[in-house]
Amino acid sequence: MRPYPLTWLYVPGDRPEIVTKALTSGADVVVVDLEDAVAPDRKRYAREATAERLGDPQRTPVHVRVNALDSPWAAADLAALAALPGVSGLRLPKVTAPAQITRVARTTARSEGDAPPLYALLESALGVEHAYAIATAHPSLRGIALGEADLRADLGVRHDGGLDWSRSRVVVAARAAALPPPSQSVHPDIRDLEGLRSSCAHGRALGFLGRAAVHPRQLPVIERAYLPTEEEIEHAETVLEAARSHQGAQALPDGTFIDAAVVTQAHRTLSLAHRG
Repeated sequence: MRPYPLTWLYVPGDRPEIVTKALTSGADVVVVDLEDAVAPDRKRYAREATAERLGDPQRTPVHVRVNALDSPWAAADLAALAALPGVSGLRLPKVTAPAQITRVARTTARSEGDAPPLYALLESALGVEHAYAIATAHPSLRGIALGEADLRADLGVRHDGGLDWSRSRVVVAARAAALPPPSQSVHPDIRDLEGLRSSCAHGRALGFLGRAAVHPRQLPVIERAYLPTEEEIEHAETVLEAARSHQGAQALPDGTFIDAAVVTQAHRTLSLAHRG
C-alpha cells in the first residue's frame, strides 16, 4: 500500500465482476463490502465469492468490510477471510468499544500477536465517545474512520456541519494514538462532483487525509483535492531550503515564521506530493 493512500473504493461483495473492475480503477485501496451493499439473502454468496476472488495475492491492496460484529454473519466472515493472501485489511463496521477490537484481533490471529490489519468504523455516538480507547485497543488496529450515514441518523443531524465536532474528535483520536489521519466518509451522490470537491476541501481543512468513494468517477476528484497544490509544494520547498541554510527559528521574506513544526509539515507536504 502507498504510504499515503488517498482513495478507497467500495464495491459490493456479491458482484465479483465489479470487484475485478475495481482492481484496475486506479484506487489506492479497494474495499469489498459484505455489509451495507449486500442484501441479507446474498450474504453467504458474497462471502464465498469474495473468498474465492481473494485466495491469491492482489496487486492492488484489498480490504474487506465484514458485517457488523454483533450480526449473524460476522463470525463466518472473519473465519473465511482473515487469513486469505489477497486480504490486506479488515474493516470493522459499527465499532463501539475497544473490547470488540481485541476480540477480533484474538480470533483472527494466525499466530501469537499476528492478526491481520484492522480498521474500525465509528458510526454512532457511543463509538465517537470511545474513539481514543478504540484507537489504542490493539497493535493490529491500523486506522479509524467515521461512517457518517449511520452517525447522522444516530445523532439526528440535519445539516452537514452538525458532524464537524465528531469529525474533529476522530482526527484528534487518531493522531493521539499515532495512527494515520482518518479518511473521509463517502459522498453518496456520485453525480455531484462539485459538491464532492467542496466537501473534500472541508475535510482536508479538518485534518482528514483521503476519502472513501462509491464510484470510480469520484477517484480523480478526491485525489486532486488531497494532493498538495503547486503553491503548497513551492512553499514547502522554500521552507526546507531555508531550514537547511539556517539554524533555529526564522522568518521567510513573506513573513512566514519557520520553526520545527513548520519544517515537519513541509516534509509531509513533499512526501505526499511525491508519494510512490
